[in-house]
Amino acid sequence: MSPEFAGSQVVIEVLYLIASVLFILSLKWMSSPTTARHGIWAGEAGMLLAIVGTLLRNGLHDYHMIAIALVLGAIIGVPLGNVAMTAVPQRTALSHAFGALCVTLVGSAEFYLRTPDISRFMMSVLSIEVILGGLTVTGSLMAAGKLQEILPQRPLTYKGQNFVNFLLLTVAVVIAVTLVLHPENKQLFPFMILLALTFGVLLIIPIGGADMPTVISLLNAYAGLSAAAMGFVLDSKLLIIAGALDGSSGLILSIIMSKAMNRSFTNVLFGAFGQVQTSAAAGEAKPVRSATAEEAAAILSAANRVIVVPGYGMAVAQAQHKVRELYDALTKRGVDVRFAIHPVAGRMPGHMNVLLAEADIPYDRLVEMDEINGDFPQTDVALVIGANDVTNPAARSDKTSPIYGMPILDVDKAHTVMVIKRSMNPGFAGIDNPLYYLDNNLMLFGDAKAFVGHIVRELGGGHS
Repeated sequence: MSPEFAGSQVVIEVLYLIASVLFILSLKWMSSPTTARHGIWAGEAGMLLAIVGTLLRNGLHDYHMIAIALVLGAIIGVPLGNVAMTAVPQRTALSHAFGALCVTLVGSAEFYLRTPDISRFMMSVLSIEVILGGLTVTGSLMAAGKLQEILPQRPLTYKGQNFVNFLLLTVAVVIAVTLVLHPENKQLFPFMILLALTFGVLLIIPIGGADMPTVISLLNAYAGLSAAAMGFVLDSKLLIIAGALDGSSGLILSIIMSKAMNRSFTNVLFGAFGQVQTSAAAGEAKPVRSATAEEAAAILSAANRVIVVPGYGMAVAQAQHKVRELYDALTKRGVDVRFAIHPVAGRMPGHMNVLLAEADIPYDRLVEMDEINGDFPQTDVALVIGANDVTNPAARSDKTSPIYGMPILDVDKAHTVMVIKRSMNPGFAGIDNPLYYLDNNLMLFGDAKAFVGHIVRELGGGHS
């Protein structure tokens, strides 16, 4: 080994080591809002060093192709990064799809380059990489389609669905085992990929809208694990570390989300949660009490304690900045205002936290469900802004409800509940909410941004 080559190898390993440390620090720092920005910078810097190290490792003799790939990546990536906050969940799903597609294509190329001279261990890892990558590609695309409402949000189910899904995955695994033992049977490889792609579609179509936050984090885990497997195939320690971090964080987040919904992975993946109840339509005929913005402002101004419950409706209306104005107007009057955050509010983990942070609402005012639920009985007003399923009392009392047993925010225990909602239509899970018909509840019908702005003007805190 020449001194020049040995020196370059040392530089590459140092770059990879620093990148690995930055990836770990990125996850650590992003766990707190005070250091989240540093976490983003650390992750970006780590990725830049990883790319530089990889280019040095493989040489720059194909720099023309590398340059074309970088330009194409920028053309696709810049628009994807410039999306509204309401589109972040589906953009995240698309990111998973792109990453998994890369893993699947690289795995396929490595298979045809290495066979038949490929070890059983390497073939095993490569099969895991391709199967996980393939199902993540189509699964993520299906999730993005549901979130964007291009595809039906309700679960699409048929008799024997779980058996068909299990059969497809089993056949894919059998093919993988066959290739491990006899890699010369190259004609089986495309069928394994096709089965993985099909399984990804069939895995997601029976999952309803209410489970999308868990599905997004689970797909994140699959993408990370497939990337880690690719690291073994390419002999890249950095890729193994990055994939393991991504996969484990996604898995931990999925566990947290499932726990927050009091449901298991099996139930999320095969329970078809989110079907519209037939009783939901009948909810229109039940009596409800509504109030105007003027009346809502009078009730809020007389309160001592207010808890705001944000939901996806706030995100759709882009009302977070008006909510900040409402927070300012009430706190100036001496009202104690806090925000109750349910783990699965919105369309992805932490969705509400990000929106409220964007509006510069003090983070110490955001309180998790377990910590704030006991305070609702002593709360004068619970103001629900576009949150439906996470405030549904049916989860506590109705054993026939699909969400029975799911922990919810106990807003119905507040002295007065006010719900800002466009109409009486069920939420994303398609389940009617008995909260809207309670005696202590007032419906505030209208666009969340406009309605909150009207309340702020009535309180004398508006900017216009």
